[in-house]
Amino acid sequence: MNVLYFAWVRERIGLPRETIETSAPTPRALIEELRSKDPRYAAAFADLAALRVALDQELADFDAPLKGVKELAFFPPMTGG
Repeated sequence: MNVLYFAWVRERIGLPRETIETSAPTPRALIEELRSKDPRYAAAFADLAALRVALDQELADFDAPLKGVKELAFFPPMTGG
C-alpha cells in the first residue's frame, strides 16, 4: 500500500510517501504498527484528533477497512479561504 504524508505529518516523519506491507485491518491499526516502528511515527501520530485520513483519495474514518485500499494519506485538517 502506498502511504502519503502531508504538511507537518511529513515533516515529523521525514518522508513524503512510502510503500508499506501490512495486514492491519484499519488505519487505526496501521497507525499502531507505525508508532512502534520509530519515534518519528510516534510523534507524528501522537494526537489523532489533529489528523485526517483518506483511502484511495476519499476521506475516511480511522476505523474504515483497509482491505483493497491502494493508497492511504494522512494529513492535518484543512481550512478554506
